[in-house]
Amino acid sequence: MSDSRRTTIAVAFHSGYGHTAVVAEAVARGAAGAGAEVFLIAVDGITDEQWAQLDAADGIIFGAPTYMGTASAAFHDFAEASSRRWFAHAWVDKLAAGFTNSGAKNGDKSSTLGYFATMAAQHGMHWISLGLMPGWDSTKGSEDDINRLGFFMGAGAQSPTDAGPEAVHRSDIATAEHLGARVAGQAAIFRAGRAALAA
Repeated sequence: MSDSRRTTIAVAFHSGYGHTAVVAEAVARGAAGAGAEVFLIAVDGITDEQWAQLDAADGIIFGAPTYMGTASAAFHDFAEASSRRWFAHAWVDKLAAGFTNSGAKNGDKSSTLGYFATMAAQHGMHWISLGLMPGWDSTKGSEDDINRLGFFMGAGAQSPTDAGPEAVHRSDIATAEHLGARVAGQAAIFRAGRAALAA
């Protein structure tokens, strides 16, 4: 049972080999640290109760690995199933954001983040960007800089293809935590604004 006084954030994600799950957990930690109630939802096993959590959330943060230039097939299945929410306008005016992981530094992650943003737009949601300047973009920078991969649309992570989930880079984890906190903060502002208008 959620606390109606708290901002609620749902992290709806798919993880193929565990790396993206590590990033999803970091996003959830960031949102919780910013005061939100958080629901971590693996979309390849989503339940009716979890669909209801998505419907009730103030914001939904989408996440999936980037495979062949887009989100994983399991995430696409979830996206197609969300068309029932599209018909009902169930997610209109919720906040949305996204994150992804791939084996390469770039790996066409922007395509996946753009896909998430388009999906959110079709649902009538408001997209929240990462809100960080790029790191590791000068001789004084390092791979430990937050947002080391330099994404703006959302959080991008890179994991070696021959290493397990423990190899997710600490900078990418910090970047994901920032995204979760940013979405939770913006959701709190939206919630307060709606309450003020209603009053």
